[in-house]
Amino acid sequence: MRTGFPLARPGQRIGILGGSFDPAHDGHLLISRVALRRLDLDRVWWLVSPGNPLKTRGPAPLDGRLAAARAMLHDPRIIATDIEARLGLRKTADTLAALAPLYPGVRFVWLMGSDNMVQFHHWDRWRQIADQVPLAVMARPGSRLAARQSVAATVLRDARLPEGRAPLLAGMPAPAWVLLNLPMSGLSSTRLREGAAP
Repeated sequence: MRTGFPLARPGQRIGILGGSFDPAHDGHLLISRVALRRLDLDRVWWLVSPGNPLKTRGPAPLDGRLAAARAMLHDPRIIATDIEARLGLRKTADTLAALAPLYPGVRFVWLMGSDNMVQFHHWDRWRQIADQVPLAVMARPGSRLAARQSVAATVLRDARLPEGRAPLLAGMPAPAWVLLNLPMSGLSSTRLREGAAP
């Protein structure tokens, strides 16, 4: 394995939470902890992105965002990594395609908030992403219903698991997805940057 890349063994079940983490906050921790427990994961990786192609405003410098994310992590099962920058990638489809040969036998699950599921069909090669790894959609305030009725949810309706089967998700062939209800957190990086209360 290359220096600076996270370690993972074949057979491990790893959730990937991608984003700018500008800044990382307790909502990210909540999603990660729920994913570990409800999806029966071994690890969650925070992929601190060099930049989000869907956002016009660039994030703060990567080194600072990565350091801040790492500073708030105290559970060894959750790690923050700059693997996308190390690979020279910015788009999720490319990142997932690169991870598969780097980590043979690892079962990855893509974690996203329900607000992202609403706009998932706008992501570059979103169908390819859904065909590469199972998806766990974590309910967020104001977007749970919209996520269930989204374009992506409609297209992938036959691949949806009942919430009670969520622990099986990581072992299922893609496409497969589940919507997880969880304690609601109104925290968002955008609101924190703007100095608004959650």
